[in-house]
Amino acid sequence: MKIVILVLIVVSATAAPADFVLVAHGGAGNYGEMPPAAIEARRAVIIQAVRAGYEILSRGGASLDAVEATIRVMEDSGLFDAGRGAYYTREGVPELDAAIMDGRTLGAGSVASVKHIANPIHLARLVMEKTPHVLLVGPGAEEFAKSQGIELVSPYYFFNEREWNQYKKAVEEKKKTSALVREDEHGTVGVVALDQAGNLAAGTSTGGTTLKMPGRVGDSPIIGAGTYANNQSCAVSGTGVGEFFMRNIVAADICERVRYLHVPVDQAANDVVMKELVDQHGEGGVIALDRQGNVATTFNTTGMMTGTVRADGKIIMKGWSKTAEPVIVPAAK
Repeated sequence: MKIVILVLIVVSATAAPADFVLVAHGGAGNYGEMPPAAIEARRAVIIQAVRAGYEILSRGGASLDAVEATIRVMEDSGLFDAGRGAYYTREGVPELDAAIMDGRTLGAGSVASVKHIANPIHLARLVMEKTPHVLLVGPGAEEFAKSQGIELVSPYYFFNEREWNQYKKAVEEKKKTSALVREDEHGTVGVVALDQAGNLAAGTSTGGTTLKMPGRVGDSPIIGAGTYANNQSCAVSGTGVGEFFMRNIVAADICERVRYLHVPVDQAANDVVMKELVDQHGEGGVIALDRQGNVATTFNTTGMMTGTVRADGKIIMKGWSKTAEPVIVPAAK
């Protein structure tokens, strides 16, 4: 009788579904100079995006589906440096990058330097699921997109008056100095999610930096640098100056610290972002999520807007400044 009871307890503990969680970010950077109306507009889009992911997770959907759906909302909004709001290169044409990763299988897909793809996160997922590869770039990625029935859009689809004016301003500043023009604000978007089956996923989408060299690829589509997910540790999406994230394989480093050093996910994120990156003057932040549902939203800039939702349906918005009070809204309208 004691043996039977013990077996039942073990089975029950193993089969218990995990509480689901989704975290989205809208980029780390200088929110101090962003007009209040712009902050409010971004916050509204992140809430809309998180609601899309919550709807999937709440009905038992997969973390991968939730990650893609959430990012697509932000790509379509034109308010972030991703999708329709992507920054312009030196040639005045946006080049977009994205990646997605499945923590259950370690399957991953990414695209880089695409110019005619409305939703790079969707194409990244197709690379993962429909090819033997992980990363496709430029014209090759777009040819693959056409083979999958994705309609290529004109570069005019990405015209954004706000970003175009910023591009022209950056061009004028570049004429006055030979120094590299640095961006004070970053709008990369990313999502990490844990579904009811206990599976993690991560995704990131970006247009890079204003006035970047054509062909420049940042950390977002590089698995282990700006995007990573592994059920054995955690899921991470990064935002910031990508070169530092690539040199330090930030996303994978955080997850490996969780896995092998057995430190909490927030400590791992803090040690990498607030110590190693700061020592190198690398600006940025991460959202990280482990399989127990523990969340880290760590940044070393003036802000990183995030939205977090759990099974209780409360979306916690925070991060547009280090002192701003969180805003809580319901996941269901």
